[in-house]
Amino acid sequence: MQPPLLPAHVDYYSAALFTWLINLLRRLATAVAILIVGYLIAAWAGRASRSMLARSQRLDVTVQPIAAVAIRYAIMILVIVAALGQLGIQTASLLAVLGAAGLAIGLALQGTLTNIAAGIMLLWLRPFRIGDYIEVPTNNIAGRVIEMGLFVCHLESAEGVFVFAPNSAIWNAALRNQSRIAGRLISFRVALPPTAPIDKARGILFAMLKEDARVAKDPAPEVFLDSFDATAGVTLNCTFHVVHEHSAELQRDIIERANQRLAQSEVGAPRSVTRLIPAVSDPSRLILS
Repeated sequence: MQPPLLPAHVDYYSAALFTWLINLLRRLATAVAILIVGYLIAAWAGRASRSMLARSQRLDVTVQPIAAVAIRYAIMILVIVAALGQLGIQTASLLAVLGAAGLAIGLALQGTLTNIAAGIMLLWLRPFRIGDYIEVPTNNIAGRVIEMGLFVCHLESAEGVFVFAPNSAIWNAALRNQSRIAGRLISFRVALPPTAPIDKARGILFAMLKEDARVAKDPAPEVFLDSFDATAGVTLNCTFHVVHEHSAELQRDIIERANQRLAQSEVGAPRSVTRLIPAVSDPSRLILS
């Protein structure tokens, strides 16, 4: 017994469905291939651009990581659009949907967008660069800048701790850049007995500062009488400039050296030697300005 013959339209729809599935699978395979190849190309372009920008002398080192990331994401956007085009999705309609979705996501991620806006402003105004030591006292942030991105900055504190600081926390508060200006002002105070020869003590301290190669010659160091009391004694204030790479070591040994120099001279050992940080209201800081 022969099976009943199927209607002609059934064969037509089966063939059409089979053809549609074959075309869909072909487009899907092409889209997946575009995504894989595009991802590899974007990753390679990101690494290559970072390496090329690192060798460039024209682009600031602070902008180099962000430029490399921007190149990578730009390629990925083009790859995704090309893959969607292979699936027959209209990119114009997709952009409208993505715009609406982006608005909703932006309202939900206002803090993230604030970090992006702060990162753009930091890149534009350049209050610091890679390698600078910065402080944001209001938000208790301090460290050497390792990398700067659109969302966060990577810092390394003086204790060797990694700091992951949002850009908005840095941008929205007063920032101190310890490395921006070429020289650093150092000041220390020497307390002497009332009978100590002031001129000789001043000359010994001034000679000690002048002979130290780490102390800046311009502006010249200053040693001046800070206070005099017949009972409490004499106080001398020593102020000088030093380049940043020597400021830490000089601050550690200058007090010991000043004490030894005075103790080995006819002036005698001082009562105290104290390192100072001149306040904004202290007029002595203006001597070296």
